[in-house]
Amino acid sequence: MAAKPKVAFYWCASCGGCEEAVVDLAEDLLWLVQQVDVVLWPVALDFKKRDVEALADGSLAAAFINGAVRLEEQAEWARLLRRKAQAVVAFGACAHLGGIPGLANFSGREETLRLLYAELPGLHAPGGVRPARNSSHDGADLELPEFHDRVRRLDEVVEVDYYLPGCPPPTALFLDAAKALLAGALPPRGSVLAPSKALCDTCPRKDSKPEVLDIRAIRRVATSTPDPERCLLAEGYLCLGPATRSGCGETCIRANMPCRGCFGPVDGVDDLGAAFLSALGTLLADRSEEEVAALVGDIPDLAGTLYRYGLPASLLGGARRREAP
Repeated sequence: MAAKPKVAFYWCASCGGCEEAVVDLAEDLLWLVQQVDVVLWPVALDFKKRDVEALADGSLAAAFINGAVRLEEQAEWARLLRRKAQAVVAFGACAHLGGIPGLANFSGREETLRLLYAELPGLHAPGGVRPARNSSHDGADLELPEFHDRVRRLDEVVEVDYYLPGCPPPTALFLDAAKALLAGALPPRGSVLAPSKALCDTCPRKDSKPEVLDIRAIRRVATSTPDPERCLLAEGYLCLGPATRSGCGETCIRANMPCRGCFGPVDGVDDLGAAFLSALGTLLADRSEEEVAALVGDIPDLAGTLYRYGLPASLLGGARRREAP
């Protein structure tokens, strides 16, 4: 009997939602583990780093890595799995774009540490103590991983073969990707494994979108309830559907929430936030400067809204080149 393909799952700076997406396969998970040999999955199985190091380079069919990279330990794991895997899949928004952790790039390393260990209410660190790279306690030496200055996407650290977007990726997309991998039917390397068309094209409310959008007020779901039948953007909610890739199943829209951009931009667009801002500017082109300022002033955190999931992948987010090997 031929050996089953080996696959690995690993998480870096993430919330665990991508792991839930795998578990949410339900009975299809049983099918999947019959097809592959899982050699690493920290959330579910007790494999050690030494077990992975002992594997031959290139012996894994695929490594699914979720989460952004902020610690040197995460970068080390990414490099290790890159050596061992024939294909590396950036699994989920954090690995793909930087995700929610990537919002930390609005601050530097020192500002982040100062906030966490000196300024947050209720946190007491006598003498301003911070985590040290190396320390000793009761005769034992402790080494912590380096805390990098920036949050990085996975492809800033290693070469990525495929991207599976979403926060988390829909189970259907993941299952389709797994089947394509097993069948040797994946698209060209570098592909995002989701349709390259805007979410507005598949939105269940697209027929309610007026030909000309006339936004008179910026609304928030925290203080008002959208009409479940109308285009959210037409109502004044900042729905990023016009600039965001489809393929999510319109989950947020169907829950009466505006799209937040977790699938990233469509092919050929470098910066989702800039693309949406450009579209918004076009919609407000006939307003006076004072009217535009008033509308934008109603958005509590414009940059955080536009770059909620993709700051490290944006033009605003800084370096975009993969690190040297």
